[in-house]
Amino acid sequence: NGTLKIVDRKKNIFKLAQGEYIAPEKIEIAYMRSEYVAQVFIEGDSLKPFLLGIIVPDAETIMKVAKDNGVSEDMESVCQSKKIKDIILKDIIAVGKSLGLKSFEQVRDIHLHHELFSVENNLLTSTFKNKRPQLRQFFNRKVQDLYAKHEV
Repeated sequence: NGTLKIVDRKKNIFKLAQGEYIAPEKIEIAYMRSEYVAQVFIEGDSLKPFLLGIIVPDAETIMKVAKDNGVSEDMESVCQSKKIKDIILKDIIAVGKSLGLKSFEQVRDIHLHHELFSVENNLLTSTFKNKRPQLRQFFNRKVQDLYAKHEV
């Protein structure tokens, strides 16, 4: 129909193993609508058929949920709780679905990180956008572990 739609910066777009192109910022914006999410980084690999997410939970909201579920009161422990991870994963998938994300645009698994991305820790730009190369490098081990977990 002759229209052009910009979905993300060209250098941010990547392809999954089955050939689907992914605009991670679109997914990150959708997942930020979850009350549990403070920050999110979506990662994919051209040799893998699914996406992963690094989520920094909203501290205030997640601490209430943790308390209600009998999970430890410190953020680092809360982020290691499978129960909390499952609650957040279920919610972001529901949010993504309600906002029209396709199944291949949804994450299969997430890692919860206890510390906000910031300019100081070099994970955000001065305009508060994700520094993808630095985030990719910083979370490389966690991402590889998550992919390995799903290859079994």
